[in-house]
Amino acid sequence: MAYLRNAKRPLEILLHNTRLSSCGGHGFSTWATKGTSFAHSSDTKVSKTAYFCWVSRRLSSQASSSAEQISLIKQLRERTSAPIKDVKASLVDCNWDIEAAQKDLRKRGKVLAMKKSSRTASEGVLALAQNEGKAAIVELNCETDFVARNEIFEYLALALAKQALLVENSSQQVPGVFSFGPECLEDLKFNLEHPKISGETTVQNAVTEVAAMMGENVKLRRGFVMSSFPNGVVSAYLHRSPQPGLGRIAGILSLEVESGISQLNALQKVGSELAMHIVATKPLFLAKEFVTSDALNNEREILRSQAESTGKSQMAIEKMVEGRLRKYFEEVVLMEQKYFLNDSLSIKLCLISSWDWELQRAKETILDNLSKEVGSTVKIGNFFRMEVGEGIQRLEASSTEEPVAQAV
Repeated sequence: MAYLRNAKRPLEILLHNTRLSSCGGHGFSTWATKGTSFAHSSDTKVSKTAYFCWVSRRLSSQASSSAEQISLIKQLRERTSAPIKDVKASLVDCNWDIEAAQKDLRKRGKVLAMKKSSRTASEGVLALAQNEGKAAIVELNCETDFVARNEIFEYLALALAKQALLVENSSQQVPGVFSFGPECLEDLKFNLEHPKISGETTVQNAVTEVAAMMGENVKLRRGFVMSSFPNGVVSAYLHRSPQPGLGRIAGILSLEVESGISQLNALQKVGSELAMHIVATKPLFLAKEFVTSDALNNEREILRSQAESTGKSQMAIEKMVEGRLRKYFEEVVLMEQKYFLNDSLSIKLCLISSWDWELQRAKETILDNLSKEVGSTVKIGNFFRMEVGEGIQRLEASSTEEPVAQAV
């Protein structure tokens, strides 16, 4: 009842104001005085009825207008995927003209995207594209995992990976594999065919457009391209893949066949398994001869310090250091590792010395078995492993290159 009484008061005030405005400019109500005739009373009832009809029509019109505005907000939100508050602000500024608001929203978004470009973007996806004899992978970063799962963001990442296949090795890096920065793709023109982002544009503009839609810093960070050798294949594996061609960790390698490819399916199967092994075991070097002197000296110094703390003789310390170095090689050198799916197998044939109590013996290896199956010697040409966001915090502190495992 209290609610009804409170709701009635504004109507009485509105009714009073309407009466005043209908008094021909005299400033008072003639039918509100004493001695009002029956005719005036009848007119009063008619006026009240007309007024309530007018109020009803006005409220109905306002409700209809509000429903139309909500519909426009929804439509523009679906077109652009921009935040609702930005969608509404653009519509209000453009007098609810949806086409004008869409253009205004794109301008707003690009300005905001530039402002956010300095914010840390350590989330994102790796996108892979392959053709005959070549594989390309790019890292597209954003600020949150939520945006990394957005379909527009994922679509852009896959489109960029396809463009990366066009990048040629012009820097004389390791034959067969090379890295590139975003500047190699930024000015490339390509066509997008997503309902919310379509038409011909440049890579840089496409990234800015998606950043505007997402309301976050979005950036193309880096890419890698690997080409197969004349007699070989390139194999890849993506871990934590929301859909084909996308993931957060990637392993890629090339296999070389000494005398032509005869068993392509066998090569591709083992290649995929080895790419998965690279993701799981995190090797840093292809073979022992590729271990850098800095890495080796640093590890030797650590192992010597640990061995000296035992108080043993210098000869015993040297043997301990060499023994532990072999263990180090098994951890960081791909060719020295045990196969992660079956630790009774190693990756390549290696002779194990047993000092003076056992003859040298050969262990069964993945590459040996594959060589027998295809009828020709098979070896790993190159490999690399990369992960979303690796090294970003360190990069911000030191401005040095991000880490990536690969043969050098």
